[in-house]
Amino acid sequence: MVMTSPATATAVNPVLRVPPASPAAAAAYFGASLAFHADVSDVASALAADGDPGFVVVDSRSTASWDQGHIPGAVHLPTALIPEQAPRLLDPAVPVVTYCWGPGCNGATRAALALAQLGYQVKEMLGGFEYWAREGFAFETWEGGERRAADPLTAPVDDDADCGC
Repeated sequence: MVMTSPATATAVNPVLRVPPASPAAAAAYFGASLAFHADVSDVASALAADGDPGFVVVDSRSTASWDQGHIPGAVHLPTALIPEQAPRLLDPAVPVVTYCWGPGCNGATRAALALAQLGYQVKEMLGGFEYWAREGFAFETWEGGERRAADPLTAPVDDDADCGC
């Protein structure tokens, strides 16, 4: 029987092959991540609360995509039009939350970059429109309002349930 020391086991484990960052480095990284990203559930909760959420949501997709479905109250501002139209549509004093299709798309990241370069405070909504719809939040299409049942793999199926995160 061959005995392995914890150090040897760690060296061959693909998860720990590169050791975790120090707690201080991890706190800095994750704190910065939260400064740049917003969760779909948090955006929905802030928009559903009474009063001004303190930010505006920007859909950076094409008109055809917007018509297919978008977050109620979002501003439609395709990424290519941001330099030209953002000053007319957005107040530079109000933070912006961008979204695109979903986690496989970096359109919201490109939109956030374009807005930041113009001087806007900006966050990217993780999950995009895909997770908005999959988590069961209402959305608008060119035909009117819609809402799908929550996907149990992405959100609690009970409307009043808290995911705990």
